[in-house]
Amino acid sequence: MAAAPVWSVDPRTGKQREQVAVEATAQEVDATVRAAHDARSALADRTVRAAFLRTAADRLEAAREQLVEAADAESALGPVRLTGELARTCYQLRAFASIVDEGAFLDVVINHPDDTATPPVPDLRRYKVPLGVVAVYSASNFPFAFSVAGGDTASALGAGCPVVVKAHPDHPALSELVAKVLRTAAAEHGIPEGVVGLVHGFEAGVELIRHPLVAAAGFTGSIRGGRALFDAAAARPVPIPFHGELGSLNPVVVTEAAASERGEAIGTGLAGSMTLGVGQFCVKPGLVLVPSGAAGDGLLKSLTDAVSNVDAGVLLDHRMRDNFIAGVAERAELTDVDSPVTPGAGGEHTVSPGFLTVPAEKLAAEGAYDLLLEECFGPVTVVVRYDDAGQASAVLSRLPGNLTATVHLSEEETAGAGRGTELLAELTPLAGRVLVNGWPTGVAVAAAQHHGGPYPATTSTSTSVGGTAIERWMRPVAYQTVPEALLPVELRDENALGLPRRFNGRLER
Repeated sequence: MAAAPVWSVDPRTGKQREQVAVEATAQEVDATVRAAHDARSALADRTVRAAFLRTAADRLEAAREQLVEAADAESALGPVRLTGELARTCYQLRAFASIVDEGAFLDVVINHPDDTATPPVPDLRRYKVPLGVVAVYSASNFPFAFSVAGGDTASALGAGCPVVVKAHPDHPALSELVAKVLRTAAAEHGIPEGVVGLVHGFEAGVELIRHPLVAAAGFTGSIRGGRALFDAAAARPVPIPFHGELGSLNPVVVTEAAASERGEAIGTGLAGSMTLGVGQFCVKPGLVLVPSGAAGDGLLKSLTDAVSNVDAGVLLDHRMRDNFIAGVAERAELTDVDSPVTPGAGGEHTVSPGFLTVPAEKLAAEGAYDLLLEECFGPVTVVVRYDDAGQASAVLSRLPGNLTATVHLSEEETAGAGRGTELLAELTPLAGRVLVNGWPTGVAVAAAQHHGGPYPATTSTSTSVGGTAIERWMRPVAYQTVPEALLPVELRDENALGLPRRFNGRLER
């Protein structure tokens, strides 16, 4: 594997800015993984690793100005958006520190012997242990929150797992800076710097997923890239869990009653959601079912006016720009597909937002129109005009798995009248998060959050956002008839650590 240079590139001009590093060789990947593996024991103490996560957040905040400047130079996302994303990242690190302190994620369960049960129950004690080294594949569109210090890394470290991050080629300089901050924070708590490894290069990413000491992987990116790594993880001599977020249309259904009641507001809201961040959010509404007739026409006029007033923007890199321009052109060439606001090239380095419309009947069966059921990354959405509930249901029945699904209902429908209950039942099998009268862009970091969905949205049933994301990097172990003195301290009767647990069937807090 040749060690090619890694360059930082300005997406506003397409020009190389500086050489950041070189692509890691197979030997360097091996050394990085082994260093992470050797750091496992330093994370064993929950107090230490919680303090490490909080220090990491503090150090990232202290370096905010430098980090945001570097991120903007490589992503063109703008200081306001990036400052907010860095704040989210720091909040997430602290949130996992609190989860580690609390200890409920260990799922401690203790059963004393019970000879009266059928069959008899021996002394059993169960909790969860970290898997080992986690490979993290950074996302392009969130250089902080889904990258080196993002949710996969924070949750893995919280679980007690060292990480090796495969840097995204769109922000290599920022990746190096953030990794340095995390390593400095680790050293402050006596944790080896190898606890957070970083490698660059496509081949390095392949070597990483195949390494025998890598115990699990987290990925955010395209269906093509994620599926290749997922297959590689499954094809290993010892397969490993692969938690991948691959792609999502995030369908929206607008009922006729909702369109009649507040079509203008829905059109304006849709425009804001689909163009937010130049349409580069994984939860962008990419397929919107709108009724035919006057109510739907009013919504489309509002959408047209709002989207027409959105300026052209810069995508994360020129490859994405080329794919966006080609993708919308191919979709627009289909018969009966109209472009009320034509998406495509803006200037030499920018793209203009827009949307397409298509009759629902065109999506009723397999064929060329299936292209409209595939995600197109960038500021575009497809509006499907349906004549009746049957047509809308027929389109929904053909959709793949999604991260989100949304329905806009009238005031009367939200009170239980009309199709509200029926639509929620149709949307629930399609997505991991179902919204009513809102927009999916914006994923709160909260205990009840679920950011995942049926394939191809994700390759597992887990979430990559929220407290339960930590569960991805752990496995349960049960100890049977083990003398108290030999048990892990977490599983002893006296509960010296004060852990939440289930003790002989009773939940103790």
